[in-house]
Amino acid sequence: MAVDRQSRFSRKLLKWYATHHRKLPWRQTRDPYKIWISEVMLQQTTVPAVIPYYEKWLSQFPDVQTLSAAPLQQVLKAWQGLGYYQRAKNLHRSARILLEKHEGKIPEDYDELIKLPGFGPYTTAAVLSIAYDKPFPVIDANVRRVWMRIMGKTKESTPKADKDIFKFMKPFLPPEKMGIFNQAVMEMGSLVCRPKSPLCLLCPVQEYCKAFTMGEQEIIPRPQKRSYRKIEAVIGIMEKQGKYLIQKRPPTGLLSDLWEFPGGKRQKNETLEQALHREIKEELGAEIDRIQLLTQVNHAYTQFQVKLFAFQCLLKTDPSPTKDGHRWVSLRGMKKYPFPSGSAKIIQFLEKREKERGGHP
Repeated sequence: MAVDRQSRFSRKLLKWYATHHRKLPWRQTRDPYKIWISEVMLQQTTVPAVIPYYEKWLSQFPDVQTLSAAPLQQVLKAWQGLGYYQRAKNLHRSARILLEKHEGKIPEDYDELIKLPGFGPYTTAAVLSIAYDKPFPVIDANVRRVWMRIMGKTKESTPKADKDIFKFMKPFLPPEKMGIFNQAVMEMGSLVCRPKSPLCLLCPVQEYCKAFTMGEQEIIPRPQKRSYRKIEAVIGIMEKQGKYLIQKRPPTGLLSDLWEFPGGKRQKNETLEQALHREIKEELGAEIDRIQLLTQVNHAYTQFQVKLFAFQCLLKTDPSPTKDGHRWVSLRGMKKYPFPSGSAKIIQFLEKREKERGGHP
């Protein structure tokens, strides 16, 4: 009887998915490369935000070969705005390994695929199940929430819960069509079993849900406790003959290999102007003058929130010849460089200012 009930669960879910799933571009293909790109982009990013990036990415890098051959800076530029730039670096590194060791083909073997940069358990299972119909279930935030409500678990929704979820969900997994099943559960979590105000009356597997039976679907799972550091940073906007000074971030650490305007964090008990003088001296070995606040930008990253204060200023002395990694670039030329989202907002401000002046950014 239990087996029939579990089989019924899968049939109901798959029937619901066949009727109600969204017609998303990566669902129109079984190409493992395209599915891989979509799964990586969808990590920490909403579906509406991903669609234009996905389509533009495939026009630039339609396969493993073109991605492997592209310069890293071009790849990072194509990724600009999606955040978590390590994902783009891992795509680039994996493409080169696939070309070198697998003739540009994505392996169908779990143990081979998970060795590649960026291929954790989720991405590996998603690509293998959706592209090759391999029997690997997936767990992401949406899937975790669905199963925790079905189980009636009141824990926080973190990967720590996944071991229990895998054990519970195993009898419900279909003998075939695992890729569609995985997508159905993810779609349920996105459209019906939402974080807030779940649409339980539209749920095809409502009868299996302990949280619904107990009336606790609004509080399962418990929300994660998050704390954000708040940072203030100063940015120096230095212009010369229609070009602006930008610099490349180090190859390791936060936002590595991206470009930015010179500047940095404000220290305790510093005024904004004092911080700007210090940062420009440290980063360029130069002195500045004629400081004027241009704009303030607020931006949230994963672990912190930052207020960026952008100042127009004049270099009194040239950057030190021992300081490298900086260039003078026009606003139009900046379109070739990958910038963090906060810096990109400052560029938008400068472009708007240039248009108001009657110029061409």
